[in-house]
Order: sequence, then C-alpha cells, then structure tokens
Amino acid sequence: MSGCKPQGAPVVPVTPQSNYSGPVVVDPLTRIEGHLRLEVEVDNGKVKNAWSSSQLYRGLETILKGRDPRDAQHFTQRACGVCTYTHALASTRCLDDAVGVDIPDNARLIRNLVMGTQTFVDHLIHFYVLHALDWVDVTSALKADPIKAAKIANNISPRPTSAEDLKAVQDKLTAFVNQGQLGIFTNADFLGGHPAYYLPPEVNLIATAHYLEALRLQIKGSRAMAIFGGKVPHTQFTISGGVTCYDALRPERIEEYRALYRETRDFIEQVYIPDLLAVASYYKDWAGIGGCTNYLCFGEFPQVEKDINSRWYPQGVIMNRDLTNVKDFDPAAIYEHVAASWYEGTEARHPYEGVTEPKYTSLDDKERYSWMKAPRYQDESMEVGPLAQVLVAYAKGQPEVKAAVDLVLNHLGVGADALHSTLGRTAARGIHALTVVQKTEAWLDELAENVKRGDTKIAENHEMPDEAEGVGYCDAPRGALSHWIKIKGGKIENFQLVVPSTWNLGPRCDKGKLGPVEEALINTPIADPKRPVELLRTVHSFDPCIACGVHVIDSKTNQVHEFKIL
Repeated sequence: MSGCKPQGAPVVPVTPQSNYSGPVVVDPLTRIEGHLRLEVEVDNGKVKNAWSSSQLYRGLETILKGRDPRDAQHFTQRACGVCTYTHALASTRCLDDAVGVDIPDNARLIRNLVMGTQTFVDHLIHFYVLHALDWVDVTSALKADPIKAAKIANNISPRPTSAEDLKAVQDKLTAFVNQGQLGIFTNADFLGGHPAYYLPPEVNLIATAHYLEALRLQIKGSRAMAIFGGKVPHTQFTISGGVTCYDALRPERIEEYRALYRETRDFIEQVYIPDLLAVASYYKDWAGIGGCTNYLCFGEFPQVEKDINSRWYPQGVIMNRDLTNVKDFDPAAIYEHVAASWYEGTEARHPYEGVTEPKYTSLDDKERYSWMKAPRYQDESMEVGPLAQVLVAYAKGQPEVKAAVDLVLNHLGVGADALHSTLGRTAARGIHALTVVQKTEAWLDELAENVKRGDTKIAENHEMPDEAEGVGYCDAPRGALSHWIKIKGGKIENFQLVVPSTWNLGPRCDKGKLGPVEEALINTPIADPKRPVELLRTVHSFDPCIACGVHVIDSKTNQVHEFKIL
C-alpha cells in the first residue's frame, strides 16, 4: 500500500448516455452466485425504475425443521459455494447463544483467522473475477505498448513488473483471439468497442495480467483456510462451544498458514490495491452514480466472542448518509416483508417469528416478483456489505480503517461523499480486504503464543437444552448475516436465515419502498441498451449471492419436490 504513488489524476469523464427510452431486461445476470433477473425502465438514457428478482427458491428453513440443532451449520453452508464458512459461523454462533456456552479464547482466535481469510480471499476473487470486466476492456490490451505498461505498473506498485512478462500475457491473448477462442470473454460488453470503457490499453493490459494471476492465487487462500477448516468449501471444524481443529495447533501447521497468508497479503498490498486505485482514477464519474441512503452492519472479529460491541470492525447503523450520527444496532428493529415476494401472506415478521411458505405466481407478475424476502430495519431498506462496514468504522474513527479510507480519498482527490456510490462500494471492498489482511497476522501471533505456553483448549462442553432460542450475527464479506433458531424438544422448531443478498437484492416492502440495489440503479445512465454494462457495474458492486436452490418447486402447483441422492 505504501508503494501506491498518486498519479496525475485523469479528468472526470463525461458519462456517455443514449436517448433510448424503454425496458431493459438482463436475465440471467452473470458473474454472480445464483440466478438474478434485472428489469429496468429507461427514460431518455437514464434508469427511471427497477425491479430485482431472485429466480431461485432456497427452502433451507423448511429442510431444517425437526433436525438436531447441531446439524444446522452443515446444511446452511450449502446455501452458497463461495463464502460457505460465514454460514457455518452464523449457525454456530446462534447455537452458542441458545445453549449459553462461552468458548475458549483460542477458539475465538481461530474463528477470527478463518473469517479473516474468507473475507480477504472473497474480496480478491470478486474484484478480479466477478467485477473487473465491468471496467477493463481485455481486447484493448492487444493494442498496449508493453514497455509503457511496465513503466506504469512499476510506478503504481513496489512489486517489479517487466515488459517481457506483460508481452507474454499479450501474446497469450492474441493467440486466443486469432483462434476465435475467447472463452469467458465471448459475450463481453466491451467487444467491438463500448463508449463506457475509459481505460487506456496499457492499464487494460496490466489489469488483465493480474486477473490471470488472481485465478491461481485464490488456491493459496483456500489452502490456508483448510488448515483450520479441514476442507474448503464447507468447512468441518466449528461446533457450539468452540472448534475441533487440534491438528492445526501444531507449530508447523501454524507456520504453513503464515506462509500462505503472507503470499496473499503481498498480492493484496502490492497488486490489488494499486490496481483498484489505477482503475478508479479513470472512472471518477462513477463516484456520483449508484449510491444508497441507509447502511447497517453487525461488526466482526470479536475480542470477546459474545460481546457484539467488542468487535474490531464495529457494529452500527447509518441513516440518511449521516456519518455524524451512527446508531447502535437494535435486533428488535429487523422485520422481513413478503408483500412483493413469492410467499404466502403479506404480514412482515421478526425473524424469530418468520414463516417460509412458497407461493409462486408468475414471471410477469409486477406485484410479487422475487423469491427473496425484503428485510427492513425500522421500516427502511438498508445497504449491507463492505461499504456499510467501512462507513460505520470510518464514522466511529476506527484508526486502521480511517487511515485506509483517507489514503484512498486523497489518492483519488475526492471527498467522503464519493463513498456513497458504485465506485465507493468497489473501493470499500478493497479497503476492507486490506485492513482485514493486515490485522490477521496479529490473531495468528496471539494463537501461536498461547499454544507455545501450553494453552491448547479450543472447545467447551455443554448440554443441549430441551427448549431455547438464539441468534448468531456475522458480517460476511457480502454483508450482514444472521441466523435465528428456536429449539423445542431438543430439535429445531424454526430456523430463519437473513442473508446479505436479501438485504441488498430484495424486492419492495409492503410500503412500496425499493430495495437497495433497485434504489442504487435509479438515474444510472445507459449508453447502449443492448449492452447495458452500466447496470452490471452497480449490481456487481454489491457482489450478489442468490443462495443456491436445494429444492425444486413446481411453478404451477407450488409443490416442493424432494430428492434422495444415492
């Protein structure tokens, strides 16, 4: 990060805009987890109205009824194939809460280590694999001068870059194009030229080279998580009362994690952040597009596991973008609405009283149009995720976060208001990755020191109550995640997941208020309605995860089909 040298900032471009009026539908919206349909009305080149529709029925709440509460974490992790550990942690924390157990400090440190690794690896993958192609024109890299590109790369990062290495990447791209094998780029919006892409060819070449490098690096992060988690995805080491990874306490395993971690940290500091700043400096018009109004986060990385106020990234609520008045999070203020969702009824319910009864109408229904519920806090839609986490920490003066935010704002020459935008959301994800990866080694050192002096306790015994209720809060890489459990007769009576993507991508509530992504899309300029990359930029900046469907529902009868896998 210290090697990021401020550049002669390009002038703020005039955002291209057509005079098109009419509907634009993106279905399926790719480079996300799951299946999302997006429909907007465009008026004279700007989005006038928007509908975000989840096209998958999840049904995990139904599957969990009547099961042993200890099974929940194994099922809920299957909601996603990317940040699976966050669901394991939320389910485990809600069971910790229900049974009233306090976990050993080593277990807290290990949970923080795995959550930290999940966080910075997830952001790294998102920036390069899921979001970069919204800003980077890969085919433009074919026109780049590798010598000029190497000079730019060496100016923005302390990591040496040679013109020969960039020329090799360019040659590889040329071979793909000459063979007509564009692979994942076959349907890219930038093909044939697009006025909404501004980067010079040399910056496109640098970003493309790092895109390919990031594909390989994500393996290292997964191996690091597996040292504690047993496997990735779908870790196997969390239990109510602590963790079970005794093998990971051996000094050689701790040092194996440290080596993998440092390689990833170097990439984030010397490649990801310089790339983010370089790309952002050409797209500063997007600091005025794609913003939301309200923010919510639960905080993460506790100093005392059960004390939400001890979390290193703090919890908080920001209303109306007012950074001078951050409120404490109140669990009683959360309600899930279903008036615009494909579920029975219209009554908004607190998660402890939540009901998940599917009732599909049709794809063309504008009143009920999504499988997602619509979570609200004090009846308002709330953006969750890295931007909310960074804004709350910045507003509360958290020193590491404040330093990173100020560095980014100063580098780009913009004020804090620029954070309420698509560009701010993308920058916040990088800030979150950077601050978390730099904090992670402190937790590792603390664990190593505890083990060195003979403290190897990582689990606490407890009894399963016959009747209880509990909640587990996480700030996943994608945002505020909570699991709510009611136990009766020693079995799960009710279980509700309120996940980041329902906060961000959910539909209207019973008062007709738009969900955050619907709000963020209003007034987005569209240059080419047949290739609406501008919509993708804002939607991808939320990093949608439309939780995987594990039941198949008959759209005509609303019958949930069940399958036995042999």
